[in-house]
Amino acid sequence: MILEITTFDHPALRTPGARIDQIDDSIRQLAVDMIETMREAEGLGLAAQQVGMPLQMFVLDVPQLKKRPSAMRIGGKRADFESLMPLVLLNAKVETFGRVHTESEGCLSFPELSANVSRQLSVRVKALSLDGASIEFEADGLLARAVQHELDHTQGILYIDRAVPEDRMDFADDIQRLIRPVV
Repeated sequence: MILEITTFDHPALRTPGARIDQIDDSIRQLAVDMIETMREAEGLGLAAQQVGMPLQMFVLDVPQLKKRPSAMRIGGKRADFESLMPLVLLNAKVETFGRVHTESEGCLSFPELSANVSRQLSVRVKALSLDGASIEFEADGLLARAVQHELDHTQGILYIDRAVPEDRMDFADDIQRLIRPVV
């Protein structure tokens, strides 16, 4: 089922997610619905907050792109991350490392807006999968950026909070434009 994506003014976006202690049918169905919603909206990731559910849960479906490459390592060995997509991560803990890179980001909760955000190029992730198994991997590039972006959502942090200062100054006008479209 396609869910409604919350926009910038919804309180769930600023609500840190509750830990998921029990993976039941409702959590599994939410994951299925989030993946369907993310794909319908042509997104690379979607956090539970973005569908009004403040939980420590997000989904990813990151393709390998020539202009924005990604890599994943599991147990220190290169993994074919595209074959693992879509990926559902619960209660994720993320450690960032590597160089910092500034790049444009968008967000399904801020339609039509983008901003330059500085993030580290690599992450180490520990999380639970939908079947309750522990997942550990390292990621680089766009996949690492998507993990950081979605993890921020689960903590009530929005990409506009991390935007470079010159882009952050423009957001007030952009959001007003979205609230009251020019006629």
